[in-house]
Amino acid sequence: MEDLQQLESEIFSKLARLCSRSEECTPDIRKKIREWGGDDELQEKIISRLITEKFLDDERYARAYVRDKFRFNKWGRVKMRYYLKMKGLSETIIESGMQEFDQDEYVKLLVRTLKDKAKTIKNKEKFEKMGQLIRFAQGRGFEPELIHRHLSEIVS
Repeated sequence: MEDLQQLESEIFSKLARLCSRSEECTPDIRKKIREWGGDDELQEKIISRLITEKFLDDERYARAYVRDKFRFNKWGRVKMRYYLKMKGLSETIIESGMQEFDQDEYVKLLVRTLKDKAKTIKNKEKFEKMGQLIRFAQGRGFEPELIHRHLSEIVS
């Protein structure tokens, strides 16, 4: 019994330090506890304590993830949503994270990304260039209808 309490205390301390350095999500924490030898009961105890003590918050994680991927990786919503879903977060939490940026900034990022890419495409016919830009933007996770709406601003 004492070993179990010591294990719980050690794991909690490690995870509290980790969560205070960077945002983490419940599925990742659950995985770490399992790797360190914790069973389901221990996972629930530690996770509920981390949440209670405000070390762990999936909505805060989703907002930070979206903000970082938007600002640094210049990803679109489709790609962010996909990766958050792969983490195992609920649709409600993902949706709250998606509210993180405003539509005007999002469109500006798309147009800037398309313009930057258009400069690197050499000697292509108009439709070939458009196809390349569309594929590039979709690969970055932007919505097809949004890409098509703003493509005319880039390719003339």
